[in-house]
Amino acid sequence: MSDMITPDLVDLDLSAGTKEAAARALAERMVAKGRVTDLEGFLADVAAREAQMPTGLDGGIGIPHCRSEHVTEPTLAFGRSAAGIDFGATDGPADLIFLIAAPAGADDAHLTILSSLARQLMNSEFTDALRSVGDPASAAALIRGEEPPAAAAAPSEDSVGSYLAASADAETDW
Repeated sequence: MSDMITPDLVDLDLSAGTKEAAARALAERMVAKGRVTDLEGFLADVAAREAQMPTGLDGGIGIPHCRSEHVTEPTLAFGRSAAGIDFGATDGPADLIFLIAAPAGADDAHLTILSSLARQLMNSEFTDALRSVGDPASAAALIRGEEPPAAAAAPSEDSVGSYLAASADAETDW
């Protein structure tokens, strides 16, 4: 994930009140980096994907994602919301939001981003570090694995893995 996320794709003070506004704020960063060519077209693809199955995970995590013809290269943006945003998780709103964008037809890249992120999100020290990191550069480095937190045991119930399995079964073109 080394070039998929950079400090300018990180918003540690995401003030969006809805999942749509959160996706827009993070997607605007992707547009500014030239990784998304059409903001409205990309957001329509994100919304269509979200309508298939909510992307909220237990533990305060939201992972809106899609493949889109408006994406130039696989990209990951991260936002942290103090108020939390409802992404449909059973345990409540998400404070850690990851927007994944992959070019249309980039099935492998999209699944690689999801699986790599899923492995990291099962580590409570990783999510705790994201909740306390003080600057975008450190957050991006942490997500890239350049400053990984100490290994921690995976949670007893793998909600991320369960989501990915259900998502793969339910979707054919995200």
